[in-house]
Amino acid sequence: MSTIFTAAAPAAPSDIPTPDVGSHGINQTELVVVVFFFLLVSVLGFLAARWRRARQANHLEEWGLGGRSFGGWITWFLLGGDLYTAYTFIAVPAALVGGAFGFFAVPYTIIVWPLVFLFLPRLWSVSRKHGYVTPSDFARGRYGSKGLGLAIAVVGVVATMPYIALQLVGIQACLDVIGIGGKGSSTFAKDLPLFIAFAVLAAFTYTSGLRAPAVIAFVKDFLIYLVIIVAVIYIPTRFTGGWHGIFHAASTGPTGKTKPGFLSLNDHNGKANAFPYATIALGSAMALFMYPHAQIGVLSTKSRNTVRKNLAGLSVYSLVLGLIALLGYMALAAGFNGTATGHLDGNPQHAVPALFDAVFPSWFAGVAFAAVAIGALVPAAIMSIAAANLFTRNIYVDFIKPDATAHQQAQMSKFVSLLVKFGALAFVLGLDATSAINFQLLGGVLILQTFPAIVIGLFKRWFHRWALIAGLVTGVVYGVVVAWQQKKLSADGKVLQNHFGAQIAKVPGTHLYAYIAITALVLNLIVTVVLTVVFRALKVAEGVDETQAHDYTADDGDTDLPDLVQAEPALAEL
Repeated sequence: MSTIFTAAAPAAPSDIPTPDVGSHGINQTELVVVVFFFLLVSVLGFLAARWRRARQANHLEEWGLGGRSFGGWITWFLLGGDLYTAYTFIAVPAALVGGAFGFFAVPYTIIVWPLVFLFLPRLWSVSRKHGYVTPSDFARGRYGSKGLGLAIAVVGVVATMPYIALQLVGIQACLDVIGIGGKGSSTFAKDLPLFIAFAVLAAFTYTSGLRAPAVIAFVKDFLIYLVIIVAVIYIPTRFTGGWHGIFHAASTGPTGKTKPGFLSLNDHNGKANAFPYATIALGSAMALFMYPHAQIGVLSTKSRNTVRKNLAGLSVYSLVLGLIALLGYMALAAGFNGTATGHLDGNPQHAVPALFDAVFPSWFAGVAFAAVAIGALVPAAIMSIAAANLFTRNIYVDFIKPDATAHQQAQMSKFVSLLVKFGALAFVLGLDATSAINFQLLGGVLILQTFPAIVIGLFKRWFHRWALIAGLVTGVVYGVVVAWQQKKLSADGKVLQNHFGAQIAKVPGTHLYAYIAITALVLNLIVTVVLTVVFRALKVAEGVDETQAHDYTADDGDTDLPDLVQAEPALAEL
């Protein structure tokens, strides 16, 4: 690979105009194409409520889990649409603008599949046997603790909101490049796309529940595969030297000298970033399926075997992610340097949309922007449903109205799904959108603290329930405080963002820097282990485990499983 970056002179684009935002006014062709696909998926989202209509549509398991009856193909597209989001298309390439460190997303998605293959089938089995709708349901049943279920639910809701915000930022970035909300636009014009996206998302999610993103995911995945295949084949032909020219221009810039951080993980001071890189990849992999939206995609399937097959097959997406990441280098080679004095107003989130705008014909650029927008709507819908389910089951039912009917639970989830989106908008408007990847990493800091209760709990019930709560709270408080203290600095040391500017921080008592989520998890585990020993020595009541060993291997067809009277049998065929 090193020979690619050592050409005698910097390569230059052969005929690509320098990417910029809003320089051409509103591109009507791009806008028309995006609006067409946006309306298409919106209509599909509303029609999903009529798709193989359930016998009990106003049931929480129907609205929030699709009746637990999704088959292999639906699950494939639903999980793919759930996990590969606007974060994939916008934030990952934007991270590559800063150098090789941004590639952490590729090894993290390679690590995640064998990791989750070990425990997610067990979560499906025990949830199917006991009717658990959320991971908090499992924790409450496993440890006999509503308090633990409440703690996990609160963390899950809060961690999900910045992730939803990231999806809305992706939509805004595309519309900025099209010319809506770009240079010279008022604050209202720049924020308007977020409110439009919120309104559409809120409407079809409220109406159709999990069926809406399940249907839309088919369109989303098709468009993303189409755009990426065309991009990696066509865009290099527009550069002098093809891929050779792209890598060289991205790594050297106009000076012709290799920039720090592009050929290795060393920064501009020569300091190695290998340990931070490893911890952020590992921590992100461990956190991914702790998110409630990732878990409901699993719980909505019809069988344990469906889960296993999809987890094995979804690793194919990791290859696509590697290709998507390279779009960041293409944007650099095309002239975007990622600084406030460069193009795109210094916002790396604009890099890939502006690249598409500069390279592709307007009609296909519109298709690419539509892929990003739909790639934001699908996971945002699932995330809001997951967060609403957590509130309904583990706050409303457990502490406010224990006798709530299935219909009342469904109505509450629908209402809360709207409130969650308001919270996501607050994240978008309140945090610096130029570092959108921090939205996802900040959520990871929070959600990873549920790992001991859920993942370890699926195999062994050794931890004490009160120790788990104390460890969770300790990890969350430490993670949020440290993340709050991180500043975002420019290359010349100027403070660009005072809080939540980075998710890498020094490990207390060492010279190492690591992903804050991993450091918080270690602290969480230390507190949990120590307090478990103490509480057991004091003989503090541990709660009643309502699960049994064979519950963790239950599968569709077992005679002792509860009936799914709300599901439409024909749905399982897909």
